[in-house]
Amino acid sequence: MKQWRMMLCFLALFLLLAVGGTVRAATLRDSDNRVIVFDHPFSRIISLYPAHTRNLLDMGLEPEKIVAVGRSDRQLDRPRVSFRDDPERLLALEPDLVLIRPMISRAYPQLVKRLEQSGVTVVSLQPASMDRLFWYWETLGRLTGKEDGVRAMIGRFGRELATIRRQVDLIPAGQRKKVYFEAIHRRMKTFAPRSMAIFVLESAGGINVAADALQVRNTNIAAYGKERILARASEIDVFLAQKGRMNPVTVEMIRSEPGFQVIKAVRNDQIYLVDEKLVSRPTLGLLTGIRTVFEILYPVQ
Repeated sequence: MKQWRMMLCFLALFLLLAVGGTVRAATLRDSDNRVIVFDHPFSRIISLYPAHTRNLLDMGLEPEKIVAVGRSDRQLDRPRVSFRDDPERLLALEPDLVLIRPMISRAYPQLVKRLEQSGVTVVSLQPASMDRLFWYWETLGRLTGKEDGVRAMIGRFGRELATIRRQVDLIPAGQRKKVYFEAIHRRMKTFAPRSMAIFVLESAGGINVAADALQVRNTNIAAYGKERILARASEIDVFLAQKGRMNPVTVEMIRSEPGFQVIKAVRNDQIYLVDEKLVSRPTLGLLTGIRTVFEILYPVQ
């Protein structure tokens, strides 16, 4: 509930500041706290994170301005490149901007250095908590000159979120489901309390039983551990897990995990998987994620 109220306040503040018209900043700080200086919108962009690509398209960027995407990105028919590639392969596409995220800059600093030495701007972006979502969209908008498209995205997010919340408000507090939301099965990781995934869960009317989980570095992931999960076994009405590249899990893997048979949700066959793209990526897809989780928790009888 706190995250829901926080998002409404941030939405109101953002729209209030936007009323005076578009102002494009000449400088900004990315997620690695690096200062980026630019004087015009970028127009030859390599996007190495599918969420960047999705958001650029949703804010109205012309597809031809995206000259390449990451290997797993199937949203555009473009050359596919990787942060593991020889930097010369990226440079051959003549980008003026390469969008990455912090995990890439940490693991491949030599890529960033080589691109910047060649005059290419590199920007690392990924919101580590829900209260940075609009900042992230706004930053992409400033880089591409699509601030109006960003305001439209934020307005849509607020309107659709309010509609979902009206449905949730019809569910009595005493009937709200208590949920353990798994992020990485093999490591027994859940999501940080201020993460996008927990925002999705709470916006859908779920109660996070792992609200005391400790965030891992500056990420959306939190440590919990099997002992702590089992200590809450009798409280967990629904066992929810993201499924995707980060967590290639199945219902049977969860059901057969040693010790999990004592969990209330496992005994009652209340184990559900949700596409990680809908709960972990900072896009408008979070709205679909909220609706999906709501339907899981409170199916129409």
